[in-house]
This record gives sequence, C-alpha cells and structure tokens, in this order.
Amino acid sequence: MAAVKKKSSKPAPRPPADGGPWRPSKIQLAAARKKRVPDLVRPGLRVLFCGINPGLHSAAVGHHFAGPGNLFWPTLFAAGFTDRLLTAFDASSLLDLGYGITNLVPRTTAAADELTHDELHVGATSLTRKARKLAPRFVAVLGLQAYRVAFERRKAVVGLQLEPIGTSRLWLLPNPSGLNAFHQPTILNEMFLEFRRAVERDA
Repeated sequence: MAAVKKKSSKPAPRPPADGGPWRPSKIQLAAARKKRVPDLVRPGLRVLFCGINPGLHSAAVGHHFAGPGNLFWPTLFAAGFTDRLLTAFDASSLLDLGYGITNLVPRTTAAADELTHDELHVGATSLTRKARKLAPRFVAVLGLQAYRVAFERRKAVVGLQLEPIGTSRLWLLPNPSGLNAFHQPTILNEMFLEFRRAVERDA
C-alpha cells in the first residue's frame, strides 16, 4: 500500500509584533481578495498619492505598494521625497512628511486590468470627494491609463493637468507597480523628481 502523504502542518506566517516586514503565504495571498487597504491620509497634506487599487500582496500585509518589485518606495527615495529608503511597512512615516496614500478603487485584484470601467468612473468621483474634504496641495495619480479611463480624459499625459481636482493641483505619473513594464527605474525617477520640484516650487 502506498504511503499516505501528510499535509504540511506548518503554520501560515503571522505579522511580527513590532509591525515589521513579513511575506504572506500563497493561501494568505488568495484570501487577500476579500481584504482592503485603509487610506493613509489626513487633512492638509502636501501630496496625496493615489494608486489604482490594492494588489494581493498589499492587501495581505495591509500596506500600500507592498508587492514584490513595486518601485514606489525606492522611487520616492531616489526623487528626494524621503531622506531614507522606506518600505511599505514604514508607510506611517509618510504622514509626518506631509504625504498620504489612497487608491482610485478599493477592490483588491491580482492585476489592475481586472477592474471595470464603471469601477474606475466611481473611483474618480470618490477621489474628487476625498480631495475636496482633505484639501491636499497636490493629488498625484499613479497610473496613466487608469486615469484616462476614470476621468474620461483620453489624451492626458504625464505631468501637471490643467483641470484641478477639488482645490488641489493634479499631477499624473506612471504606475510604479512591478507589473508595469513601460517605464524603467531611471525614467520613473526623473518623472518623480520633476514632480517633487514642482511641489517645492508651489510651497
């Protein structure tokens, strides 16, 4: 009789007590579709960064831009927004610098292309509402195609947009996700650096 293989009893990883980095298991990633990542915001921010929607890794660990290969955090550092390289688990430090994070759409997916046009349109309305309530100096949407669909501005390009959002100036930047192969780190750094200089000039 063939030996029966025992199922692994190895427990799923748990977040460390100090809130430090940890990697979710495959089971935790699959379950993350049902989770959300809370906004990191407060009134009067210098910049409200707006991603497209949470990925599985971000939802599993409960922090924005946490996916393997996501360039958001190293790009912030390279562009001078932060004076040290932060990770998704250091996100709360951004508030002290005057930066916050939200998403166009709260629903978690494995990839942004799973979102419907209707969800993106609703997201545009929601982001506009947040901008009016929180009044950041700038809202930076990270995702060219998602922005074009959400706000029905098909010819929008990277940079400052003519149309404000609430009382905030609106700046469009590429999606820094590791799944986005359109921009190399050097180009992404330059685009974020241009934005940081604009934020400083506005101050």
